[in-house]
Amino acid sequence: MERKLILYNTLTRRKEEFRPINSGFVGMYVCGPTVYGEPHLGHARSAIVFDVLYRILKFLGYKVRYVRNITDVGHLEIEVGEGEDKIEKVAKLQQLEPMEIAQRYTNLYHFFMDQMNVERPSIEPRATGHIIEQIEWIKKIIDNGFAYVVNSSVYFDLENFLKKHDYGILSGRKVEDLYENVRNLPNLGEKKNFYDFALWKKASATRIMKWPSPWGEGFPGWHLECSVMSSKYLGEVFDIHGGGIDLIFPHHECEIAQSLAYSNKMPVKYWIHNNLVTINGQKMSKSLNNFITLEEIFTGNTKLLSKSFHPQVVRFFILQAHYRSVIDFSNDALLSAEKAFFKLMNSFSLINKLKFEDKIESIIEQYYYKCLDDLCDDMNTSLCIATLFDVSKIINTHFYNSIPLTINDKIFLEKIFNDIIVNCLGLKPIEKNYERNELFEKLLQILIEERSLAKEKKDYETSDRIRQKLQNIGIFLKDYKDRTEWEIK
Repeated sequence: MERKLILYNTLTRRKEEFRPINSGFVGMYVCGPTVYGEPHLGHARSAIVFDVLYRILKFLGYKVRYVRNITDVGHLEIEVGEGEDKIEKVAKLQQLEPMEIAQRYTNLYHFFMDQMNVERPSIEPRATGHIIEQIEWIKKIIDNGFAYVVNSSVYFDLENFLKKHDYGILSGRKVEDLYENVRNLPNLGEKKNFYDFALWKKASATRIMKWPSPWGEGFPGWHLECSVMSSKYLGEVFDIHGGGIDLIFPHHECEIAQSLAYSNKMPVKYWIHNNLVTINGQKMSKSLNNFITLEEIFTGNTKLLSKSFHPQVVRFFILQAHYRSVIDFSNDALLSAEKAFFKLMNSFSLINKLKFEDKIESIIEQYYYKCLDDLCDDMNTSLCIATLFDVSKIINTHFYNSIPLTINDKIFLEKIFNDIIVNCLGLKPIEKNYERNELFEKLLQILIEERSLAKEKKDYETSDRIRQKLQNIGIFLKDYKDRTEWEIK
């Protein structure tokens, strides 16, 4: 059954049916990391959200060219002023080459994304690998009358741009509102207007990362790289541009302005943005001492957590919330997600232990299509997971009460697991801090039999003690008329 994908478009502020621009491939560009620090929870959310979108598009039969950039130059401490490049700043502190810093944190980013089963994009371009293209873009924007040169720097001329185009169509901001954000920043004197942003910045004598240009040695502005690389690999107009909600302004707003100034074309049809991660109700911030890296979550080496958490649990935690809602991170929230994740996976591990009869009636098929509908309705992973737990209840009820399902049910249970859980949500079964092998199960069965013998002899003290000791290590027993089953919680 063919399904329509509905996406919330930030540009139009409404849900829209996804219709590709061309039949060749779906072009999707997502703002990747600025590689100057350890990957954190915010990186994880954005990567996982657009990984799910990538997976859904492929599952629906689209050929997707997924481009996710690496920012390794031009991201300044103060974007509209003369702030220091973030990567160079870290490089100086650690007495390393800037590209060593960029490569180190790029490798870390890839490592942690792999741990969370985030698929690699089709193309992952770097800003420093496209300096020539960025210079050519700037030349054309100048020729079109939308940029000017001052003291070997090049600025976007927003005043001239506003004579032909609107600015703020994505964020809803107006130019006059921008003054409050920049009036106290230094080094604005050489610009025509305080709201003009840099396309190329003159490099100081001590700067390491700099390149020759028609205007002198310098480096590109942060906003320019995405316009240049997205158009190079996806065309001047492409389907989807994604990123965190914090990038809408100024980054994505500036991208739109640059593209209109360069080609007179709106560059993107669908703008998709994921919301923020808060920690214990506060915005994640190093200054508030509530900033958490993925390494700290996976190792438990932080005061914010009581234990370590598996990367798949973190992925599940992120998917429990709709991508456009704020998600609040806390130790309790992760513990709850961990419990729910294992409960869901344990249920689906029972599929091959269920009884099936060759009957036509089916109760599972409807849940498969309900999961697809959830995912196609603006990537509603939260609702999809709720539907999966409805299926989990059916599995448990039929297993523990020896009630048979139909052969068709088995087919759709396997499709739910493979198509929805593994392929679209990207979740993988994991073992919970133990090796579940044949020897383990035989030893556990011995304990269960000893407990049954104690109950037959009315030695309830021994029976209860075995149950309690198993429960203390996370193994819970369920007694039925003809057997005892166990599960890990």
